[in-house]
Amino acid sequence: MRANRKAFTHKQIVPKALSNIENPGLDTNVFGISLKTPLMMPPIAAQGLAHAQGEKDTAKGLAAVGGLMAQSTYSSTSIAETAAAGGGAPQFFQLYMSKDWTFNESLLDEAKKAGVKGIILTVDATVDGYREADIINNFQFPIPMANLTKFSEGDGKGKGIAEIYAAAAQKIGPKDVERIANYTDLPVIVKGIESPEDALYAIGAGAAGVYVSNHGGRQLNGGPASFDVLESVAKAVNGRVPVIFDSGVRRGSDVFKALASGADLVGVGRPAVYGLALGGAEGVQSVFEHLNDELQIIMQLAGTKTIEDVKKTNLLDIKY
Repeated sequence: MRANRKAFTHKQIVPKALSNIENPGLDTNVFGISLKTPLMMPPIAAQGLAHAQGEKDTAKGLAAVGGLMAQSTYSSTSIAETAAAGGGAPQFFQLYMSKDWTFNESLLDEAKKAGVKGIILTVDATVDGYREADIINNFQFPIPMANLTKFSEGDGKGKGIAEIYAAAAQKIGPKDVERIANYTDLPVIVKGIESPEDALYAIGAGAAGVYVSNHGGRQLNGGPASFDVLESVAKAVNGRVPVIFDSGVRRGSDVFKALASGADLVGVGRPAVYGLALGGAEGVQSVFEHLNDELQIIMQLAGTKTIEDVKKTNLLDIKY
């Protein structure tokens, strides 16, 4: 987790003062979806721990800023409820693939019925990372998870994260990507990619997007910071599919650097949940608005008028 933050100091943004621009724009189009910001909400589980309205308020906050919302298999609210709260704003559904394919189908069916625009398949959590703080605290989920309750896999309440993950598939390969894409006829974005090889496997299996992430630094202890591998993964992808990035993003400068290193969308996780805890939908909205403001300031000072201009920016490779 600390490495995710430090990695952003490995590259710097060069100011460009004589660029003759003003009022940079944040509009972008990814997966054929028009968005007002390149920021998105990653699929974070159990947001009811932060606020009584949980994912419903997060969806409202993202809709207010014109951003993309991704909801988790382990959400506090159902897929349909979260989609309805967004009022038609674009959403993705993230699947923790179960050993039980009937369970997977039931979730994917509801996601399609709710009108989601894509499926995020998380592949870096086939086992639970060694989360020592949770062990020391004997953490158990005090609230149920709507999707588990609805589809008879228990409800998650009173269980630790390791117990929740125990029902997840431990074997995930390219054939699973292909199977989900064929079943849903929706874009499948493979999340948890940190190597060029995995990116190429995913694309070869029919993935419509690659999602560079180390799960916020909570899975593979000793693994690299996501930002440090983003550029190599993006080069391997070579524009064939969009690249999403998250892990460690806290400031507008982080967003700029991620876009300049090959990302098309940038996920903001922990800060959004902090906003949710403090102010519900308005708190989430304020976090994204603040980061949008920071990003626009940086775009102006870096001489970039559009998000496409940011993507073409060369960063300075200086490590502090």
